[in-house]
Amino acid sequence: MSKRLIFLLSLVLILSAGCASWGGRDSGLPSPNSIPDLEAIKKKDRLLILAPHPDDEVIGCAGIIQQALGVGAEVKVVYLTNGDHNQLAFIVYEKRLTFRKGEFLHMGEVRRKEAVKAMELLGLKEKDLIFLGYPDFGTFAIFRDYWGEVSPYRSLLTGAAKVPYPENFSFQSPYRGESILIDLKRIITDYQPNKIFVSHPADTNSDHKALYLFLEIALADLKGTIPPPKVYAYLVHCLGWPLPRHYHPALTLRPPQKFQDASFEWRKFDLSQEELEQKRQAMLCYRSQTASSAFYLLAFVRQNELCGAYPDINLENGQEISYIHRLQRFFGIARSDYFTISKEGKATVTYQLKEGNLLIHIQDRVRGLNRRIGFRLYLFPYKDTVPFADMPKVCIFVRGKKFKVLEKKKVIKPPALSLDLGDEEVILKIPLQVLREPSFILASLVAYGETLPSAASAFRKINIIR
Repeated sequence: MSKRLIFLLSLVLILSAGCASWGGRDSGLPSPNSIPDLEAIKKKDRLLILAPHPDDEVIGCAGIIQQALGVGAEVKVVYLTNGDHNQLAFIVYEKRLTFRKGEFLHMGEVRRKEAVKAMELLGLKEKDLIFLGYPDFGTFAIFRDYWGEVSPYRSLLTGAAKVPYPENFSFQSPYRGESILIDLKRIITDYQPNKIFVSHPADTNSDHKALYLFLEIALADLKGTIPPPKVYAYLVHCLGWPLPRHYHPALTLRPPQKFQDASFEWRKFDLSQEELEQKRQAMLCYRSQTASSAFYLLAFVRQNELCGAYPDINLENGQEISYIHRLQRFFGIARSDYFTISKEGKATVTYQLKEGNLLIHIQDRVRGLNRRIGFRLYLFPYKDTVPFADMPKVCIFVRGKKFKVLEKKKVIKPPALSLDLGDEEVILKIPLQVLREPSFILASLVAYGETLPSAASAFRKINIIR
């Protein structure tokens, strides 16, 4: 493989890891000094770190892991995937071009071994690590579409439809939603953590969103059977954050500016100089990733770590709740032909319960929606008396004056569901019967340009209060 090709592939990786990677200091607000500290870790604590891919646990929680072990607390790390879908990193790391399915399984095993080495450096033993081995870049599709008696999801690169790694906790489990949910519930029930750290629902990476969603459902299913743990979400993928890139250990890690509104509850966790250096060394254990993305990964090795989350939305009958959907851009979409989130990065959404219907108002005060609007609204309802596998997984896609409703990849035509498209507002009316009278809904908005998704909001939990 020529050096020129390796250089070009490396350049693509650099761009894809953050687009606006160069520039001045991170302008995120608020200042770290105004962010409350994460509560102190105590010896009696049992921490569960949930990582979508090997290296996410170091990015978000390396300092937390060290301090927990330092006070004698227990820590376990669970990896949703082995990270076997990062083909560009594989090419740069291996210095060869290949599309053989077995080679990507090899990369998954490489990343598992790197995780073991990184965690041993921080003080954990291999017995404290649980690798599930579900498909990298496929777990959100599983959450959305693959439940019940359907053919399991099949990974594009590995060709696997069930966990292919013999060493993994979930070996031979089919790529279906029930498999992941059962595994998480079993681990949580057996370990009984009182603090869980998980990837953020506002993360632009689909596996990061998916792990948060699976955790929400697992904890809802386990309600009343275990003491409820505290959940902290750490953010990894946010376009143009953190800045500046590369290794800057003297800097603090500030929240992205787009998440500065008061409803977002940030907590910071300060690292000692020794913990910071150990975090750097642990990050460098992931040679398969730092070979192409060290400039990005080492940017998280700073004076503190961050956790943050949106509170639940409690919606009572007849009540209207409005809030700002903060939308994160995806790489490669420079222009926005959907409604006016192009400059402000937000869309105002109002939820209302009225006469057995969920009314969703999506507003645009600058230009008419009926020209180029395109958005997808995900609604994942939950009801404690119905297995989640049997609950609808609804996706409403609106383009111009038309809309269609999908449920597990199939177009459906539910009665009484309607769309009212005005010049400055879209109103969707969804009978709660269509959602099987849920106790809560996990909702997210995805905006579209001409053809491709351009930005997405965090998933929010909407409790239906009757």
